[in-house]
Amino acid sequence: MVQYSPKFPLFFDGRGNYASNTTIKEVVKQNLKNLMLTTPGERIMIPDFGVGLTRFLFEQNASVSSNGILTEIKKQVAKYMPFIEIQEFSPIYNENELFILIRYYILPLSDTDILSVRL
Repeated sequence: MVQYSPKFPLFFDGRGNYASNTTIKEVVKQNLKNLMLTTPGERIMIPDFGVGLTRFLFEQNASVSSNGILTEIKKQVAKYMPFIEIQEFSPIYNENELFILIRYYILPLSDTDILSVRL
């Protein structure tokens, strides 16, 4: 089995090893999720890394914050993951919850995938 990176959150795979992402597609999805959830300033040595989705959780105007989220996602993806293209972005606001669905295209693999994040 090829081991690319550990899966997060860390857990054992039943054989005494930490579970691993075994495909490039899984690695890309995990890295994109980390980019979405990391707040700028949180990553050591890379202070501008991250979208910081939690900053948008309690915004008053959903349409304004949706545009802000999409702008920030596109900016961060262009800088840190230029090998993917955001194809669809769907935020859903509830009272105390934000659900985001992102469909993206992985250029080197010529494949699409979907990332869903619930805050």
